[in-house]
Order: sequence, then structure tokens, then C-alpha cells
Amino acid sequence: MLTLGIDPGLARIGYGVVSSDGDTVALLDYGCLETHPGTPYPDRLKYIYDSVRRLVRRYKPDAVALESLFFFRNARTVMKVSEARGVIVLAIGTCHVPAFEYTPQQVKQAVSSYGMESKKNVEIAVRQIFGVEEHISPDDTADAIAIALCHTFTGAYREVVLAEETDDCTD
Repeated sequence: MLTLGIDPGLARIGYGVVSSDGDTVALLDYGCLETHPGTPYPDRLKYIYDSVRRLVRRYKPDAVALESLFFFRNARTVMKVSEARGVIVLAIGTCHVPAFEYTPQQVKQAVSSYGMESKKNVEIAVRQIFGVEEHISPDDTADAIAIALCHTFTGAYREVVLAEETDDCTD
């Protein structure tokens, strides 16, 4: 199974691509998409949409795993991040790939056995699982890899957010 993990955001969108054959997991790629605050807002959303579609077309994942939004103190921030997340879900949906959603606590529990783990310790756990020596930065990238791992470890038990079969993303 090939899973694309995405840590949604507006300024930074982390991604990680994880494969599993049932016995072993492998980290195939990871990175961070970034939008500049000075760029017009619609252009930032378009960049996110196009970039996520490119990732889906490139890797042809069996599933995409997303982190669900959690509490934000600033209502304006939560609105912008929600809108960016909506664009990400739309991009995935237009490629007909099933999407799954996990809370931050579920992700932390899956990779470190403790649902309240710090971001630093999640990154360390991800590095240990895959034998990566260098620091994975920014946090959004390590989080995205952890989200993909969470789905790999627990995905059979999750509810599908988008219920289409994987298909090529041609339009």
C-alpha cells in the first residue's frame, strides 16, 4: 500500500510518502510546500491545489491521510487553514483517491504509543522508524510522515472521507 500523508496548512503543507507491504514500511519521499504571505490569497490556494494534484499524480497513492484540524485561538487563522484544507481535499477528490482523517492524538499514538507526545519526539520516532539520521524539518514535514504512518498502521479501521477508488488524475 502506498500512502500520501499531508499536514494541511496555508503557509506550509507538509507531505510524506510511505509504502508498506504488510511486513515493512519504507519512506519514499517527503517535503514541504510553501506559500508566501505576500502572495494574493487566491493564488496561494491555487498553488496548493495544483501542487497537491501533482503529488497525487506523481505517486498514485492508494490513500491520502490528512490531519484533522484542532483548536485555534485565532478565528481568522482557523478560517484560512480550513479553506486551505478544503482546497487540499478538493484536489484529492478530483483525483478519485480515498482520503482518511486522523486527529493529532491518533497520529502521535500510532507512531510513539503516547497520544500527547511532543512534536520533537514525534519527529524522533519517525526518524527511528525509517532510520533517518538527519533532522526532518520543518515540523510540518515530520508530521505528514507521521500521518502517513498512522494510516499505514491503522487505516483498515478508519472511515473513508472520500469514497472513490484510486484513478488517474487526468483532467
